[in-house]
Amino acid sequence: MEYMDVLRRLSIEDPELAEHLAKRDEIGSDVLDPKTVALARLAALVAIGGALPTYSALTDAAIGMGATPDEIVEVLVAIVPTVGLPRVVSAAPSVAMALGYDVADALE
Repeated sequence: MEYMDVLRRLSIEDPELAEHLAKRDEIGSDVLDPKTVALARLAALVAIGGALPTYSALTDAAIGMGATPDEIVEVLVAIVPTVGLPRVVSAAPSVAMALGYDVADALE
């Protein structure tokens, strides 16, 4: 499906598009590679201030799709100008914990 068609269908909340999107794999995309999709989903989670278990699930998904911890942290840094430093600071301990790093231990 071409991008103009997808944008049009998103704009009118086309139920057929919803069906098409529901049939994709959980981490799938027609255009983006799975790692990019996983990193974008993690960035979106930070933007909306998601729940702690979701950080773990999406971080694990990104790692499973080939993302490195450095890339995951770079995503946090990259979205600061868009979502704001407070939002990223709030998410950082959850992402760190999902990567197996307890920031609280480092602060002691």
